[in-house]
Amino acid sequence: MGEFVGIAEIRQMLGGVSRARASVIASRRDFPAPYQVLIMGQIWRKSDVEAWIKVHRPELAGE
Repeated sequence: MGEFVGIAEIRQMLGGVSRARASVIASRRDFPAPYQVLIMGQIWRKSDVEAWIKVHRPELAGE
């Protein structure tokens, strides 16, 4: 099934940006669509977010 991440994990994956900045990035048209929207918030496939980071933020890939 794979791993899933929320906005808190995405913040860390993006180098510790603020929650507001992570939300702005996650709402970009080129950012992966959420896998599911839950009461607690959106979740994404970790592999989708990692692939996006590799292309759009290569300096953070592999951290």
